[in-house]
Amino acid sequence: MEKSKSAPEGGARSQSRKRNRVFAMQEQLLRIFSEIKKMLKEYEPPFSSRIDLDSRYELWSNKEVTIAGRKRKSVHFATIIVQSNYVGFYFMPVYSDSSLKKVFGRDLLSTLKGKSCFHIKKNDPVLLKQTKEAIEKGFKLYKKRKWV
Repeated sequence: MEKSKSAPEGGARSQSRKRNRVFAMQEQLLRIFSEIKKMLKEYEPPFSSRIDLDSRYELWSNKEVTIAGRKRKSVHFATIIVQSNYVGFYFMPVYSDSSLKKVFGRDLLSTLKGKSCFHIKKNDPVLLKQTKEAIEKGFKLYKKRKWV
């Protein structure tokens, strides 16, 4: 009996499908990144970007402030980074007021990993709307505290 010469399971066809899935995921993550970056750019000025790349963006207030008795030349507001399987949304207003979490939408809150890092994996209109609302509330908090 002669053995088949077809590709073994997990061969070239399987690798091709895996590459296609990875490519599709990266495209989705870049779309999510782009949407959140547009939201954050609306606050430039008064904030300014320190890093503005295709896969990383940081927004800071360059106002000199005193926080908890320590003088600071700037205050970090938010960073977004495309990671391997999610977009990391690092949202610093939560550090200054943890009660801010209470006003986050349920979908956004479900992506919170740690104190201020959200792992966003889906390009979902509801989730993006809640992200935009969180950014607005964070900006109002910074403005109220005269950090911007």
